[in-house]
Amino acid sequence: MRLSRHRLPASARDSLALERGERVLAFAPTLGGSHVVATSTALHVPVVAGGTARIPWERIEQASWRDGRLRVQEILGGPAHEIGLTDAGSVPETVRERVTSTVVVNHQAPLPGGGSVRIAGRRPATGGEVRWSLQFDAGADPDDPGLRAQAEQILTELRERTGL
Repeated sequence: MRLSRHRLPASARDSLALERGERVLAFAPTLGGSHVVATSTALHVPVVAGGTARIPWERIEQASWRDGRLRVQEILGGPAHEIGLTDAGSVPETVRERVTSTVVVNHQAPLPGGGSVRIAGRRPATGGEVRWSLQFDAGADPDDPGLRAQAEQILTELRERTGL
């Protein structure tokens, strides 16, 4: 749906906790009768308990669109959201563009003890400091102090190399 032809219903807009300066870029009706709304700074998705969750773009680890469903995984083991859309319009493209625009660094590094860690540096859409996340290979224990220390050392070196 293009905003030039269609407008987000007032009831849907009123239910959003928009921050100052946050603009609606795209929206799509859901199978449940609510809306997914992509704004300049976040994705607003309906939640099972009612209402919406506001997910800043830099907090989205992965998003995909398949079989009429938008799937969104938040970073650091945060919740996953799966929403059926009746008419996706430009929501999938907007989500892809907005999430990608927050990535400053995406680096896969081998760990000395085996396995690897993916280090991502993301900058909020509103600007500010880069926020870092570590994703370990499946089966690796992210709470293991030795493994964590190795990954933190790689992160320190990466930050020095990139100046971030």
